[in-house]
Amino acid sequence: MDTVQKLKAGFSLDLGPLKEPLGFIRVLEWVFTIFAFATTGGYSGSTQLLVKCPGVADKTTNPVFGYPFRLPATHYFIESCNGSKSNNTFLQGDFSSSAEFFVSVGVFGFLYCTATLILYLGYQSVYRQTSRGPIVDLVVTAAFAFLWLVCSSAWGKGLTDVKWATNPDQLVQTLTCKDICTPGEFPSMGRLNASVIFGFLNMILWASNCWFIYKETPFHKDPNPPATMEEGGTPGP
Repeated sequence: MDTVQKLKAGFSLDLGPLKEPLGFIRVLEWVFTIFAFATTGGYSGSTQLLVKCPGVADKTTNPVFGYPFRLPATHYFIESCNGSKSNNTFLQGDFSSSAEFFVSVGVFGFLYCTATLILYLGYQSVYRQTSRGPIVDLVVTAAFAFLWLVCSSAWGKGLTDVKWATNPDQLVQTLTCKDICTPGEFPSMGRLNASVIFGFLNMILWASNCWFIYKETPFHKDPNPPATMEEGGTPGP
């Protein structure tokens, strides 16, 4: 209880940091981080195959897939012209590692942004009281910038593989019904394309914010310190 009371006593809401690059960029990071992991983690789509039979309407098969993109877990049936269904057919490829890595970085980045925004806006005096706060903030922010670069690159490659594995043209080539199966509509991937873009935008934001956090640390030296009388400065009135 003493810790909680101390936290309540030390809290002082100040929206001033939001007007500075340090706080404003952190808000942008918070927003774009949500967009990044939400567009990936909540995705569900389907590809389409058509069975063309003489004298009857086309029969449609829509294999559904989604996050975390373990495609072998997605099975579907192909209905032949005589009405019978083929054995279970599976999509091929497991791309869960890159997708889950990307989402994990996004979730942890969101949590860190939330914590630091509370610190900036409610405990600014504590943040600036010692050099430890800005230094830790700088190290963690730089680490996240690097993680965003790695996970966005990995997920970009993974997304390319997902597109290839769910391409109706590619699927038809692997089926035994090539004579009657034809490609249908391609799966909509706009949301996943946006997730990769958000990932690289986050990398830029987090890397840029390192400079403004660096200025809060003792490592940053003012290039034009105020002159003193001992240094030949002009005394004030």
